[in-house]
Amino acid sequence: MATSGTKLSPQATKARIIDAAEELFVSSGFDAMSMRQITASAGVNLAAVNYHFGSKDALIQVVLARRLDPLNDARVAMLDQFETKLGDQVTCEHLLTAMFLPALRMFDDAVASGRYLQFVGRAYTDPSNVVRDFLNERYINTLGRFFMAFQRALPDLPRDDLGFRLHFAMGALAGVLAGGNTQRLIRDFTQGEYQETLLLLRLASLLVAALRAPLPSPDDVDAFGKTFGLLDLQPTVPRAQPAQA
Repeated sequence: MATSGTKLSPQATKARIIDAAEELFVSSGFDAMSMRQITASAGVNLAAVNYHFGSKDALIQVVLARRLDPLNDARVAMLDQFETKLGDQVTCEHLLTAMFLPALRMFDDAVASGRYLQFVGRAYTDPSNVVRDFLNERYINTLGRFFMAFQRALPDLPRDDLGFRLHFAMGALAGVLAGGNTQRLIRDFTQGEYQETLLLLRLASLLVAALRAPLPSPDDVDAFGKTFGLLDLQPTVPRAQPAQA
């Protein structure tokens, strides 16, 4: 870290700002991080942030692209390999491997890998429109490639149901990653015997079950609805009483 008497190069200043913004983004999310926090963490003034990025929105886009561009490039490359070698025999397991394996292999160091997975989880669960819009626009081709591949692997599943199931399954996984301590979660999930293949197999078994679950029939819907008749569905929280005059 530079001392007060050391002048950073423009490139070093820019990198320090990006690193600081990334750390704050992972810990608290886009809306909660402020320009004041970023400048304090990076050890720079506001003018430096404005000079290099112009705005907080532009800065977070650089932060996201730095980490997610290589990830999505690797995902598409692995998907290409599966489709070239297997053609129409590509399964959900292959597609999930293409989505998750590049993230697991992005860093060799366990600590760095854990932080990266937490970053990915935060990026895909952050509620900010700035983050959501950026991801949807920048990676629309990647999203489209995988969605069409899942459609081919699950031809009997209606498009809307497939979209819902993918959104729910991936969102749930991203939420777990965003919570942090990913290395402990991985150890627990693999029962202390971490192997890349074992981890992917267990993840795939959970997510594929959700994707391939049969659609509910009208009889299922009717039977499930009748269960509500067995319950007392009165509000459990007392309603607020009107103020006394």
